[in-house]
Amino acid sequence: MSLRVGYVREHFCSPLLQFAAVDQEKTFTLVECPSGTGQLISHLTNDEIDIAIALTDPLIAGIANGSQAYKLVGSYVTSPLRWAVITGHRDSQYKKISDLQGTTLGISRNGSGSQTMAYVMALQQGWSTDDLKFQINNDIRGLINSVNDGSTSAFMWEWFTTKPFVDAGECRFVGDVPTPWPSWLIAAHPTRAPASDLSGFLNSLSGYVRSFSSAEKRAGPSVEFIKEKFGYPEEDVKDWIYTVAYPEDCTEIPSHVITDTLAVLEKAGVVKAPEGGFDLAQFFDANVIKLT
Repeated sequence: MSLRVGYVREHFCSPLLQFAAVDQEKTFTLVECPSGTGQLISHLTNDEIDIAIALTDPLIAGIANGSQAYKLVGSYVTSPLRWAVITGHRDSQYKKISDLQGTTLGISRNGSGSQTMAYVMALQQGWSTDDLKFQINNDIRGLINSVNDGSTSAFMWEWFTTKPFVDAGECRFVGDVPTPWPSWLIAAHPTRAPASDLSGFLNSLSGYVRSFSSAEKRAGPSVEFIKEKFGYPEEDVKDWIYTVAYPEDCTEIPSHVITDTLAVLEKAGVVKAPEGGFDLAQFFDANVIKLT
């Protein structure tokens, strides 16, 4: 069985792309999801992919809010994600994050990282999350268009992915909001992806992750890979690569990642704990991963 692996084509996915180049679709095929984690969750739900490498907060929020389309099966990036807050390229009233209160924010999809992080930003700013207003714009191109045509005030996207558009003068940074949790996890459909196939995939991916993030590779080859694959300036790649951390073993998830993320999401109003609290067992597949 060839697993269908959904991913977002960003620099974070470099070890996965290196794995895929060697595997040549013998054990898995890649399915690109440019709209991000909301699209990945939709694809898991609609039987379009079996595995998703996606953002921590929407994955956990989805399960907490009742989704049975997937379980957590692994870790992918253990460092926080730096979310940029972006507005239009023209001079406008939006100069800093506090100027965005009460305005309409662009998101890629409902349940996406761009939406959950807007709630976190509101929480940090002391805004009522009940007052947040959103417009769905599908992908980064739609989001940039919306801040420039005035239909939204700002949107949130990963800093280094957005920087080329800022450098080109298409939009502006007005701030950033790092995630208060490790940024990327791996999820899989509970029946379409057999545990033995998942374990094989995750164990092999762990090797590519360790190689890509080794000191030797960070000093040169990994930088060159990202430059060639994504066209980013070397200075930007080096700035990013020394801030990102990958796990030694993709089959392990620290239990506090789930509990800490749930705590923040509950404060932000994204999830609501049931009476007696959340049952961690509902969030992960114990046949595949170890909680540490």
